[in-house]
Amino acid sequence: MTAPIVRFAPSPTGRIHIGNARTALLNYLYAAVQHGRFVLRFDDTDVVRSSEEFVRAIEIDLAWLGVKPDLTVRQSQRTALYEAAAAKLRQMDRLYPCYETPEELEKRRKLQQARGLPPVYDRAALKLSEAARAQLEAEGRKPHWRFKLEAGTATWRDLVRGACGVDCASLSDPVLVREDGSFLYTLPSVVDDIDLGVTHIIRGEDHVTNTAVQLQLFKALAPSGQAPTFAHHNLLVGGGGEALSKRAGSLSIASLREEGYEALAVAALAVLTGSSDSVRAVNSLDELARDFELGHVSRNPARFDPADLATLTHRTLALFDYQTVRERLETYDIVGFKAEPLWLAVRGNLRTFDDVLVWRRVVEGEIEPVREDGDFLREALALLPPEPWDETTWGAWTARTNAETGRQGRTLFHPLRLALTGVERGPELSLLLPLIGRAKAAARLAG
Repeated sequence: MTAPIVRFAPSPTGRIHIGNARTALLNYLYAAVQHGRFVLRFDDTDVVRSSEEFVRAIEIDLAWLGVKPDLTVRQSQRTALYEAAAAKLRQMDRLYPCYETPEELEKRRKLQQARGLPPVYDRAALKLSEAARAQLEAEGRKPHWRFKLEAGTATWRDLVRGACGVDCASLSDPVLVREDGSFLYTLPSVVDDIDLGVTHIIRGEDHVTNTAVQLQLFKALAPSGQAPTFAHHNLLVGGGGEALSKRAGSLSIASLREEGYEALAVAALAVLTGSSDSVRAVNSLDELARDFELGHVSRNPARFDPADLATLTHRTLALFDYQTVRERLETYDIVGFKAEPLWLAVRGNLRTFDDVLVWRRVVEGEIEPVREDGDFLREALALLPPEPWDETTWGAWTARTNAETGRQGRTLFHPLRLALTGVERGPELSLLLPLIGRAKAAARLAG
């Protein structure tokens, strides 16, 4: 089997949200597991709304998720290819000029609907004589250009949805070129897929109808006449069932990052939500790629609930070994011989990665001890063993304290935890106590 070439094609007109990231991740993982190539293609032909700021922002968001393109291209730098394709379609009599204004088209659509007819373009422009066209252009009208669809049903085998078909008679001939000569999405997308050798198009199910048009364009423009394989996945919606919007900033990757969620947790929830695979924490994108299959994606909308993301972030952090987070800890100046044991002690108690700073302060800084029972704490202090300490110290100390005071269970452990850490819950004190050290422990017990 030939290694696949896939693409993710965002428009740089806003920050990408979790739904966009789902498409990027599905493409990236599909290529990764089969040793293929992932192309990042910026669909920036909309010069008014596209911006360099959003190009860079999308690159940053994808890098944070671990998505690394093998190639990055921009449609704004490839217009010569689209001009050549449009010229070829004109020579084939498949691209024809139309002069209707948006208002005229809307009026015609309403009239068709009133008559119970589908609002499909009636190809009136094909009936215009050369003289009529010349007259319209003399009036200052510039044509937009439509692709003439062939009759029949476009069929394909979808990797997610199975056998699919769209009756092209139910579609209007799509506009490929605007009045100002700029290109809409459809033609550049197909031309780029051909030129870049894309073998698989993995995208949201909102593009299913587009596929019929694109199959005809591939047949007309591709040297082999063959189209890539399609896979249309279900769409993510918000926790309340609402559609996600790039313009509204719904669940943007930037906002999820700023809220402290782990990138791998975001990736796992985005990919596994709405599939027959169980949502779980993973150690790497490679692990996620090995386990994920497009055929497991559901046909139903997939709800993305940030509450699930909080839980998954906690579970993800608990999986990470020290080497995975060493560089991140160094940015917080958590280095030296205590860095690894600190991480291993606290990783199971973190809501976000930044919480490691709370436990670093408990271990190395000053806290406000909570002295629940001063008499008992003084007794425990008198029984505090000498250093060196290790993971057995806590057990030995509390066993002796139990024997001397008769305390056990919560009445034994709870006052000690409050005095040593200042909080009700936290990491196992068998791991934390050696990091706190005898001097700090004694000072906190003494108040």
